Amino acid sequence: MTDGYAGGEPAEGRVFTVSGGGDWDEVISGDLGSDVGNERIVVNMGPQHPSTHGVLRLILEMEGETVTETRLGIGYLHTGIEKNCEYRTWTQGVTFVTRMDYLAPFFNEAAYVLGVERLLGIEDQIPERVNVIRVMMMELNRVSSHLVAIATGGMELGALTVMTIGFRERELILKVFETVTGLRMNHAYFRPGGLAQDLPQGAEQLVQETVDLVRSRLHEYADLCNENYVFKARTVGVGYLDLTGCMALGITGPILRATGLAHDLRKSQPYCGYEAYDFDVVTRDTCDAYGRFRVRLDEIEQSLSIVEQCLARLKPGPVMVEDKKIAWPSQLALSGDGLGNSLDHIRHIMGESMEALIHHFKLVTEGFRVPPGQVYTAVESPRGELGCHLVSDGGTRPYRVHYRDPSFSNLQAAPAMTEGSQVADVIAAVASIDPVMGGVDR
Repeated sequence: MTDGYAGGEPAEGRVFTVSGGGDWDEVISGDLGSDVGNERIVVNMGPQHPSTHGVLRLILEMEGETVTETRLGIGYLHTGIEKNCEYRTWTQGVTFVTRMDYLAPFFNEAAYVLGVERLLGIEDQIPERVNVIRVMMMELNRVSSHLVAIATGGMELGALTVMTIGFRERELILKVFETVTGLRMNHAYFRPGGLAQDLPQGAEQLVQETVDLVRSRLHEYADLCNENYVFKARTVGVGYLDLTGCMALGITGPILRATGLAHDLRKSQPYCGYEAYDFDVVTRDTCDAYGRFRVRLDEIEQSLSIVEQCLARLKPGPVMVEDKKIAWPSQLALSGDGLGNSLDHIRHIMGESMEALIHHFKLVTEGFRVPPGQVYTAVESPRGELGCHLVSDGGTRPYRVHYRDPSFSNLQAAPAMTEGSQVADVIAAVASIDPVMGGVDR
């Protein structure tokens, strides 16, 4: 039997591809012969599988319960987002990139808009309120993303209570996102030059209440998992990858910090004013799935602290640069039917100023021009270094948009983490990587 992903014909012996269902004893029983127990088998895990964190295909070569080789098949969720950006204006590109890593949309937007602002040369013109709100939303997003990683990882190991309480807290944060942006995800809230709109009335109080509630419940995750015998048996020493391996494979994020290296772009290459915030870079030295869980849990506490610092720093002010040739869209507002242009702005451009209407029309339909050049900007997403490479030819649309997504890079570690381990350990190892296939197959 030939399988392109399994390397073609085996060097020796027979290959049995098990597609799901049944026990190993049943597979090797009957007419297959008594010596089959020593044969190599190929098991397809995914792309539709509850433990692969999306449409990821794992091709496992096994001898009994031991994984001898792991290959990854990706591309099942390909969206062509990067190519689509070449056919939209610079501002419209935000609507595409926010949909890549769908668990961390604000980070996708941040890497993109920071790049556009650097090409425009307006980095120093971004209002302080914009940077504070961006940091606040990103850190809330980091908490919600880590909660999904912990919740789904717990579910796959049989800790269903961890899953239910993880999504309970995430729901609180999604409510904040919906209040501020009008959407639970895929927000397109960060825009070149600022934000789509200011915080609505009551948002700051809601954020503080949410932070207090999430913090008061964090101990439940620690109580359930930190010293749980079964949880530790499934994660301690599982998915081992040391610092040397991380450096060789370009691994970043909690996986890298679980090896003891305190690498965080918020500290080493600050952006959006992160240098002014007081927080620790959380590390562990276990190099395994358990250490990555503890890193993410501790990072939630650090992010909540940063969010409170943002609330203390919030001062009244504009949420978009003053240059009206860049500040698009002009004056959005939340109303009963969702997010749209404010009624005052509609009244102005439709009934008071023909010049304002012409300007609005050209800015929306054609967009602003970005000077020729290229730039790479990176942010510290929940999964590691999320970088955006932008190329401009001087037009109103990007010439090229390409992302360095940490899920794509970190998945390279799967073979090193799983080969030689048991099948059950593959589940824990992949969960500790926390891949999001929307970012892998962008």
